[in-house]
Amino acid sequence: MTDALCYLDATDLAARLRRRELSARELVQAHLDRIEQVNLAVNAIVTLDPEGALAEAARADERLSRRSDVPPLHGLPIAFKDTRLTRGMRTTHGSPLFADHVPDEDDLLVDRLQRAGAIRLGKTNVPEFAVGSHTFNPVFGTTRNPYDTTRSAGGSSGGAAAALAAGLQPLADGSDMGGSLRNPASFCNVVGFRPTPGRVPSYPAVNLWDTLSVPGPMGRTVADTAFLLSAMAGPDPRCPLSLETPGAAFRVPLDRELRGLRLAWAPDLGGHAPADADVLAVLETQLPVFTALGCHLDLACPDLTGADEAFRTLRAHSFDLAFGDLLGSARQSLKPSLVRNIEQGRDLTTDDLNRATVARSRLHLGTVDFFSRYDLLLAPVSQVAPFDAEWEYPRSVAGRPTESYLDWMRSAYLISLLGVPALSVPAGFTPGGLPIGLQLIGPPRADLAVLRAGHAYESATRHGRRRPDLATG
Repeated sequence: MTDALCYLDATDLAARLRRRELSARELVQAHLDRIEQVNLAVNAIVTLDPEGALAEAARADERLSRRSDVPPLHGLPIAFKDTRLTRGMRTTHGSPLFADHVPDEDDLLVDRLQRAGAIRLGKTNVPEFAVGSHTFNPVFGTTRNPYDTTRSAGGSSGGAAAALAAGLQPLADGSDMGGSLRNPASFCNVVGFRPTPGRVPSYPAVNLWDTLSVPGPMGRTVADTAFLLSAMAGPDPRCPLSLETPGAAFRVPLDRELRGLRLAWAPDLGGHAPADADVLAVLETQLPVFTALGCHLDLACPDLTGADEAFRTLRAHSFDLAFGDLLGSARQSLKPSLVRNIEQGRDLTTDDLNRATVARSRLHLGTVDFFSRYDLLLAPVSQVAPFDAEWEYPRSVAGRPTESYLDWMRSAYLISLLGVPALSVPAGFTPGGLPIGLQLIGPPRADLAVLRAGHAYESATRHGRRRPDLATG
């Protein structure tokens, strides 16, 4: 019964809680039992507060007994990404420097989700300072893929994705600069959504004008992901780029016919992101699903010339802003790849930043023009299938040796630069049983259209309903 309950859709659980067919205490206890049974195998949840979660669940049940107008996430348990400030609960960022850090405030997203009724279970694992798309750190170790525990769960929201796939929580928050929502979703056969920048505001933040890194939702279905987005989204006066659309705009039915949509398929993003053959073999079998749904499909891609250099320049600059002070005070406590990123940012010139900014502006206008001809762009989420968890990053991509831990992430981070919404949805498995995700990309601010297309594809395929075989007990 515990396992079945822990794999119900979040929207179904929310409805059962409201109808009092299920209590928040029962639901939280079921997830705590599941965590005890299987978390050791995946190492997804790294900080846990069972007593606090059960006490809050009791308060939630008491509120519902007195009134029916409870908030939308009433009673749903969630463990927050361990880069999110959580008042009274440690936030380590996966770094020994913050191993015992207990904030005295919640960040904006944590506050919003708890006000929306979510019950805090604990924290999910991240790479050190969320750097890289493989989740390991010296504080908690490596998060492993529920579908094959010898493989990576992706990152930086790898703990969140693995926890979803393993049935440890029904919803998860994450963040995405170079694919940190989409890559782990692809690796773990769940859904991850990078919203349009500003859709989900971030506070506190070193750079309130940043549009490269965005918070976003994850779920086991597109509908669950949109449901969580509805509690995340909406403006905040402290965040100058936040969009005015209220979150409730995403708490709507996603059913929509796709007939007549113009889709572009870009298997290597115009030659800028070659993918392994096993990834493409899975994704190319999925293209007929869209034509069967009535879509027109072309082989096409926006011009991404200069996008790689622009992304890496702006990313390095953001790392210097966020972590530059640590170079002088704690260099020896930082992993080498983080040190290199900070130093690259520190070495940038004004001309470097100007070129990247101009290139990004040109790429944005080209993308807008592209989406005047196409409704959606389809592409791989990741260029590789889940790789060995003992590696920091894959050793090769499409037959070429990798030179850095970023080289295999181009299919995600080139899209990040464009400022458009992008969804990772389960698309099938390799012959060895490793999950592969499909990326659905839309025009700027067309978040709901992307979610609706993902929902239609998901309903036609149901790849996300395949569960991992994790031993319990």
